[in-house]
Amino acid sequence: MIDNSTRQAVPAAIEAENQRVRAAYARRRQLVPPTRYARTDPFVLCSSHEREKQMAKLFRSEGLTTLTGLQILDVGCGRGAMLRQLLDYGAEPERLAGIDLLEENVNVARALAPNLRIVCGSATHLPFPDSCFDLAIQFTLFTSVLADDVKYAIAAEMKRVLVPGGLVLWYDFRVSNPRNPDVRGIGKREIARLFEGFELKTARITLAPPLGRIIAPISPAFYDLLSHVPPLCTHLMCLMKKPC
Repeated sequence: MIDNSTRQAVPAAIEAENQRVRAAYARRRQLVPPTRYARTDPFVLCSSHEREKQMAKLFRSEGLTTLTGLQILDVGCGRGAMLRQLLDYGAEPERLAGIDLLEENVNVARALAPNLRIVCGSATHLPFPDSCFDLAIQFTLFTSVLADDVKYAIAAEMKRVLVPGGLVLWYDFRVSNPRNPDVRGIGKREIARLFEGFELKTARITLAPPLGRIIAPISPAFYDLLSHVPPLCTHLMCLMKKPC
């Protein structure tokens, strides 16, 4: 049996998974209208506020009142929305970096924030030296990867580029979506295996989207109330600390 800390994915397996992910997102672009994730959508607005509040709470728990001075990497940065948001938390453009597998995402991210360092590539081979980031972020990347060895390869790379005592901010599905076979939920135990030895703080957040999309347009206050009922929440937000 391969130990989790040394588990590796062969290049052929990585490329096969990368191709599967590209195809899955191409299908999704055909099936899901862009307005589904518009900031004006009540559910998107409520869940975004909920996510940001939890993120700030976790940062405060580590004594982080500002991100000024931190070297930060967003793994699976998409169109760069998270990187741009971090600027409001004191992050400096020259200290921010992002990587995404999809070239179309990278092109949009670069156009929206040409002063940020955003590269196109696989998270299994991060083009950065060892111990160069204070904070690594991943939002809904890992549950889009179905091959276990590829997940471990990505986690290994994130651990490699973090400084001792560095942090990982994680936000992802904790349950699978029966309507979407391209996504597989990851629970707290699996996260702990992926980042073995890290200190781990977790919170269940994000009201289940089928319910949230009904409640949010009617009453944001009721959405907020239900989002504090853990069994109704479909995601985990975690802050993990690398051993010194």
